[in-house]
This record gives sequence, C-alpha cells and structure tokens, in this order.
Amino acid sequence: MGELGTHELQQPEWANVPSPYARMIPGISATPAPRSAPKTAARSKTLSGAANKTPAKPSPPQNLTQLLLPHPIADPLTLYQLVVADLLVLGIVCGTQVRLLPSFSLPELDLPLFAVLVTLFAFSEGIYRNAPDPFPAGTVPGLARSVVFATVLVSLAGREPLRLPAILATVASSLAGLLLYRQLRQFAWARHKQATEARRILIVGAGAVARSIARALRDDPLHSTVVRGFVDDDLLRSPGLHTITPKAGVMGTPDVLGHIADLDWLARAEFIDEVILALPGRPAETREAAEIAFRNHLDIRAVPDLPPGPWPDASVEHIGEVPVVTLHREPVPSVSLFLKRLLDVIGAAFGLALAGPVMALVALLIRLDSPGRVIYAAERIGAKGCRFRCYKFRSMVTNADHLKAGLRAQNQREGPIFKIVGDPRITRVGRFIRRYSFDELPQLWNVLRGDMSLVGPRPHPVDDVNHYELHHYRRLDVKPGITGLWQISARHSPSFDLNMHLDLTYIENWSLRLDLRILLNTIRVLFAPEGA
Repeated sequence: MGELGTHELQQPEWANVPSPYARMIPGISATPAPRSAPKTAARSKTLSGAANKTPAKPSPPQNLTQLLLPHPIADPLTLYQLVVADLLVLGIVCGTQVRLLPSFSLPELDLPLFAVLVTLFAFSEGIYRNAPDPFPAGTVPGLARSVVFATVLVSLAGREPLRLPAILATVASSLAGLLLYRQLRQFAWARHKQATEARRILIVGAGAVARSIARALRDDPLHSTVVRGFVDDDLLRSPGLHTITPKAGVMGTPDVLGHIADLDWLARAEFIDEVILALPGRPAETREAAEIAFRNHLDIRAVPDLPPGPWPDASVEHIGEVPVVTLHREPVPSVSLFLKRLLDVIGAAFGLALAGPVMALVALLIRLDSPGRVIYAAERIGAKGCRFRCYKFRSMVTNADHLKAGLRAQNQREGPIFKIVGDPRITRVGRFIRRYSFDELPQLWNVLRGDMSLVGPRPHPVDDVNHYELHHYRRLDVKPGITGLWQISARHSPSFDLNMHLDLTYIENWSLRLDLRILLNTIRVLFAPEGA
C-alpha cells in the first residue's frame, strides 16, 4: 500500500485495452481513458508519510462557505435535495400558520430569512452530514437548536418585537414539521432499501483485516451491501478459515473465490460493483489488483498502511474499525439515471392508461381463441442476474415451455437465444398480437415496479441465460427494457453477436436523447409494412 500511496497509479499497456468482463455503466465507454489519480495519490502520500511527521493541524476555513458549512457533503446533489426539502417543509408549515393563525406566527416577510437561517444552523449542527440515514442520532436536539436560534435571530432583527406565544408556536410547528418529514422519509427510505439491489463487494485479501471489513459491512444497517467473497494468493488453500456467516436472506457464503489473477472474470461472474484492497504490507499484489479493478470499471477502496494511534484529522473513512481510502470511483450519471427512471414511470403510467381499451380487447380475444390464462408470467433475468416475473399477453399454447426443449434443435438464432420462424406453439391471436407487439403491453407494469425500463436490452429467459458465455453477462449490468437498439435496427437478424454488440453499444452511448429516439423509432417499426 505504501507504493500505491507515494506514486501515481501506473497502468501497463493492457490496462487501456477494453476488458471483455468490464462493468457496464450507462453512458460510459468500456475502454478506460489513460489517466492517473493525482488527488488520491496526494492524499495517500500524506497518510503514508504520517509515520515520520507530527499530525497536521486542521487547516482553517479558506472562504465563507467553508466557515458556514463545517461538515462537508460528498454528494452535492444529495445536499441540494435535503436543503430544498427542508426549505419547502418550513415554507408550507410557516405559510399555513401565517394564514390560519397570524397572531401566533412570524411576520410573513420574515419567513424566507427564517427558513434560510434554520438550514444554515442545521449545517453547523451536522444535520446533513449523514445523508444516507434519514434520521441519524442527534437529529432532534440539533434541529431544535437550529429552529430556536433562527427564531431568536429573526425576532431580534425584526421591526417589531415578537410576543412569546408567537415564538413558542413558531418553534413548535417548525420543529414538528421537520421531524414529521424525516419520519416519513425514513419510512420511504426503508422501503426503498428493501427494494434496491444490494451493492456487491469483493475483498482482495482474506486475512484478519479483510474479515473485519466483511463483518462490518455485514452489520451495517445504513448501506445495502453484500460481500461476495475474497481473493487472495496466499490463503486459497485454507478454505475452512475464511467463511463468514451471511446476513439472513443473503444467498451464498462469502469465501475465498480465487487468486488475484482471477479478479477479471470473478468480477463479472459475481456482478461486482466495488473492490476493497485489504493487503497491508503487500504493495505489489495491491497494485496488481488495483490495475485489474480499474480496467474493469470497478470502484476501488484500499486499506492504507497507517501508523497506530488516532488520527482524527486524516482524510480517511472507516469500515468498522478499519481505515480505508478511496483510490478510484467510477463516474455514475446519477441525475440522468434519475431522469430515466422518471421517464419510465411517467411513460409506463401514461401507456397503461392510453392502452387500457386495447389491452381489454386483446385479453378478450385471447380468452375466446384458446384455453388458458390471459397473462403469461415467466421468469426472466434482470439487472445483475436477479430474477423477476415478466408479464406478457399469452401468445402461445399453455404448455409452450415444455415443448421448447423438443424444438431447440430447430433453433434459427445463433448463440444462446431460441427463436424459430413459424413456431408451432403460437396461437392464431398470438400471431396477430406479436405482429404489433401487443403481447408486450403488460410489461409496462414491470416498468412501474422497477424490474424493467422502457428502453434497454431485452430480458432473456432463464434457460437462454444458462447458455451464456461469461462475457455475455455484461448486458445484465443494466435493467432490461421493452424496446431497444436491436429491436429497431436488426430485429430479424439471427446473429446473437450482433444482438450483443447493439446492446453494449446502447449502454456505452446511453443518453436520454437516445432513449427518446429509440421510443419514437419503435413506433415507426411496429407499423412498418414488414412488421415487428
């Protein structure tokens, strides 16, 4: 770790070659740009040299912003969301109080100043520091002090002194509104955490430090993470020593999965998001693992070689009792992905409302045409290999899945995908609804649930995915979609390689504009003379 801490991350020639297993991030090229990490290197250099120097005193604030905001926030977008939410809550509560009980409220012209002061004092109290936790310890006294201080300042600066009932009512209503909002946010956050796919972590090293990190991540109530296992060149032959009891509901037991040289394919096979380097005193292996992880678009954190003792001013974070530094974090377009999800929800809701009569008619035709259920729910493989129930209008006979094995020899598609022209399992109504993709309309419900997106790679059946080669799993790094680049440009092509190429091209070049273009072209393709 010392070598990593004092030099920039030197990449060998193969580090700039796109890995066939690299993690796919929407809108990010799979080929890593040649670069170093000067900021991280400088920070790590400072930490690694701390053994020979007296711990530096905290530097004084260099500007007014640092003076007013002593608790930095890592994610500016999250900071803005929290502040705007508190300003809205205060505006609604105090505005309602002014209208209904003017004698027990602040003057209307003082409300903007009051709301701003509350958020500034909340900064100084560290209310926004623990952004992932909607209701961290110390929130109630911190908010109470912020509201009281802001109310007192506004009353002192006002043209007319406020009466005590107005001050008490303002403090009580503002504090109650802010706490109620946080309670609701905590409830929504808990629901979201249950529904969100856990972040998958692979730890390089399997010694005591690595196992301590794994236990801390397992017991962390704030972050949804799963340690998929360890890689270590030295401890691979001692499998009985490296097992950690997983959390309830987590499939598999983290264990030593291979050597550092296996990190390439292990990261793909386990859908890894982040690698934690826990190899103190082994700089060569640490560097090798860091270079492989960087080439595969993985986030990287590392355990630095720090001297013993408390270092409160060191710019490190802790996982349990173990200090770690962030060496590299892949850029993720969080705002754009949020807008994509917003487009999915609005588009799916509007589509269901608009297509309601058509869906009712299709359901009636299916019921009259052949026996069996109207809706066909089949297991499909979604993002990061998670299974979900994909809904479609039934276009085949009821025992179609059992007949598939006998027809696989007639498969006209190359690769693991199965499809034949003139499939005997398709019903009369099924041919019509497939012609215009009416059978896909129930998948708008999958989009609303968050299993799918409007645009993305098509979800494949479980048995087709079982025939994947390992590098094919890259298309599973994003949510599957109802339509995609392949559907509008090469839908009748039998080549699975072309399908993969178009899916990966979509992921690398993803943007909201591209999604809109694909949606518009999907409508054109559906009603083109050659059909869908």
